[in-house]
Amino acid sequence: MLEMKPCRAIALALVVAAQCASLATAAGPRVIIVGAGMSGISAGKRLSEAGITDLVILEATDRIGGRIHKTKFAGVNVEMGANWVEGVNGDEMNPIWTMANGTGGLNLRTFRSDFDHLASNTYKQDGGLYDEKVVENIIERMDEVEESGSKLSGTLHHSGQQDMSVMAMQRLNDHMPSGPARPVDMVVDYYQHDFEFAEPPRVTSLQNTQPLPTFSNFGDDVYFVADQRGYESVVYHVAGQYLRTDRKSGAVTDPRLKPNTVVREISYFPSGVTVKTEDDKVYRADYVVVSASLGVLQTDLIRFKPQLPSWKIVSIYQFDMAVYTKVFLKFPKRFWPEGEGKEFFLYASGRRGYFPVWQQFEQQYPGSNVLLVTVTDDESRRIEQQSDNQTMAEAVAVLRKMFPKEDVPDATEILVPRWWSNRFFKGSFSNWPIGVNRYEYDLIRAPVGRVYFTGEHTSEKYNGYVHGAYLAGIDSADILINCAKKKMCKYDVKGKHD
Repeated sequence: MLEMKPCRAIALALVVAAQCASLATAAGPRVIIVGAGMSGISAGKRLSEAGITDLVILEATDRIGGRIHKTKFAGVNVEMGANWVEGVNGDEMNPIWTMANGTGGLNLRTFRSDFDHLASNTYKQDGGLYDEKVVENIIERMDEVEESGSKLSGTLHHSGQQDMSVMAMQRLNDHMPSGPARPVDMVVDYYQHDFEFAEPPRVTSLQNTQPLPTFSNFGDDVYFVADQRGYESVVYHVAGQYLRTDRKSGAVTDPRLKPNTVVREISYFPSGVTVKTEDDKVYRADYVVVSASLGVLQTDLIRFKPQLPSWKIVSIYQFDMAVYTKVFLKFPKRFWPEGEGKEFFLYASGRRGYFPVWQQFEQQYPGSNVLLVTVTDDESRRIEQQSDNQTMAEAVAVLRKMFPKEDVPDATEILVPRWWSNRFFKGSFSNWPIGVNRYEYDLIRAPVGRVYFTGEHTSEKYNGYVHGAYLAGIDSADILINCAKKKMCKYDVKGKHD
């Protein structure tokens, strides 16, 4: 994460005036959308509903979906990126759940994830299980501290000036004041925080994550998507509502979608925008919506001319792009416990985040003999830079330590997604930094002239989630529609303390 000194100017109330369309034809303005992930596709749908159909969607990869992407592994389709519908069975209906398993009609094959039995499935560094009561006590204490943190969070000033890290809150509650030291404390702490946010409690904001709006609003349940059509079928479902698709295959055939088109430069003027691609093509439009990931915006893949103003650059660099890596391993036979309450298990290493959270797929992919282990942050970056054979050897060595009495064979296949190394993503999802509030979210979402921004990182309440990406696309499209159709082109950003 790059550090920049805060610019005093952005502490003032900011008004971003997007130019009104002067060259738009009677059919409406022409809009370029950069990126065909969930946010870009969602924004396109919203624009189309408002009658803005002169669109072109420039996508760097050969597919739509972005960080929602299935791939074939060990004879089944598994998810390299987003895998859960998070926030189900609450007071409000998660829009992604509606599409995946509700009235949307997709009826994806999903499984409610049951994390209630971790206390009886936590393995020592050198093998064997911890006493269930010992782990239960740690989890109960952790839950007490989280509840106390949520209450404290509600008392802090909305400006974010009193915000603190989750770790600082833990210390205030005399909870492992020096940080978790024992392997078992570390892995429970990791499961509680890093497994959700992909970064440790010392860098995660208390005020923005406790309580977490996703679960407060949509419910505490999470459902694992294990459908052979892939989680990406939700993105295709949205796309199919305004882009022409092949009825048999479901593939998008609409000529307005341009795959394998890498945007390298966006120039913006009072009268319009031009977008240059890596193959030296130039696209012209009235507006552009940039739905590239936060990680991409923090690199020089896309150059803006003129350079974005300092308040915009600072807002982009203030947020973290986290890395969350799901490593899939295929074995010739099963050697791990199965049955009710055995889906998830933890490995308590003395090295925080070292192959910590495991999942077996007795229900989801029966007979596949596949295990999933999740790593994040520094371990993700380390693993991305070494060979898959090295990662496979490390993971199998951990399993042999966990199950010393079992005949643990070598893995036969491994899948290691490399979101951080991929120049079109540069990470998995954004994480809440400390001290950020609605003001910074208004800044990161704010248009610069005719350049509009969307993506899960622009969702004030649901960043990092698929539903956040979907809703952000709608929100950003509405800002553009207000300008292009209603001539309401002022985007007001209230001051940080207002």
